[in-house]
Amino acid sequence: MIAKKRSWQAVPVDQGKLVDGSEATLFRALALRHLELPVKDFLEQGLERDLPSTPGVVEALRHNQEDEERHDQALNYIADAHGVNDKAEKEVQNILKAWLDHPAHPILKASVLERSLFFVILPFFRFNGDVGIRTVSADISRDEITHVGVHSLVARELNENAGNSLDKLRRATALWIFDELGTSTNKWLDKDFWLRQSDNLFKRGKAEELSETSRSRQPAFFEAPNTSLPSYGKA
Repeated sequence: MIAKKRSWQAVPVDQGKLVDGSEATLFRALALRHLELPVKDFLEQGLERDLPSTPGVVEALRHNQEDEERHDQALNYIADAHGVNDKAEKEVQNILKAWLDHPAHPILKASVLERSLFFVILPFFRFNGDVGIRTVSADISRDEITHVGVHSLVARELNENAGNSLDKLRRATALWIFDELGTSTNKWLDKDFWLRQSDNLFKRGKAEELSETSRSRQPAFFEAPNTSLPSYGKA
């Protein structure tokens, strides 16, 4: 899984047009960037505990830790370009504290966050954001596929399972992110659609309704200014 990763570097982006009706939710989702570095800390806490004896586990976790800093930087570039919602930035601190304080195994917390929240936020970015946001979302998504695979396997080998308490925290976080949306004929702006994806990813690890996100939405180079295109290659 690690070998399939594609190296990339975060770069500043320009402000573009967001899909009408998505703005408030996008700012809430963007506020969740404050969980990127805590995920790195969760992995560090996990590395300090007993781990499966499977060869490569420690190396894979270390590799994933490095990604979190790049994700944090890329999302902060989006915040720099679009600004932030002060109310959302304050409210997310309570969510952050709840995740930090939850007693579940740290690697399990990382797995649940990535699988059932980040994997919902990233498609929301891709279908409602501008060129810079879509590009960042696609790059982070490729990393997160590996993260979810590695962290889910480690949690499974440790016999760590998400219980009702962690599910309630995950659900409460998803409700907060998408609370500004209502019912819409455009599923990418429909509150129930996004909550259902988070539920399905948590319970089954699958969200068939997000199958369209498997098709590339990377902008062509002529669509965007160079400042909104990533740098690929050695990080």
